[in-house]
Amino acid sequence: MSDKNVLVLCTGNSCRSQMAHGYLEKFLSDRAKVYSAGIETHGLNPGAVAIMKEDGIDITSHTSNHVDEYQGIKWDFIITVCDHAKENCPFIHAPNAKRLHHNFFDPSKVGGSEEKIHEAFQKARNEIREYCSEFAKKEFS
Repeated sequence: MSDKNVLVLCTGNSCRSQMAHGYLEKFLSDRAKVYSAGIETHGLNPGAVAIMKEDGIDITSHTSNHVDEYQGIKWDFIITVCDHAKENCPFIHAPNAKRLHHNFFDPSKVGGSEEKIHEAFQKARNEIREYCSEFAKKEFS
């Protein structure tokens, strides 16, 4: 197991950060320890769990964690996945961490038919998968 630590940060740690957490664990395997957290905790979004399962990744054991729970961890990477978290995150003392940001589309805000909601989660998942794959190649190759 690597001694590198990656934190994925979102508003509620329920959807986008959880999907990124799942993909980073897959793509980084034993090269880093991946954590996800929110500036609030909203629980796991069932849509995120379902859309990840469609891609063969089980995030049902993930928990929705508050960023304060991880004080004292030496971060190598902090990735914010929504503008709200980036703008409202409490200060995280991590002088050596590489901070990255990508504002992913939020599927949890989409209403309408089941098909429309499914398409929204699929769009977000695919964007997050691509980002995580590129991150793993660029930062851990």
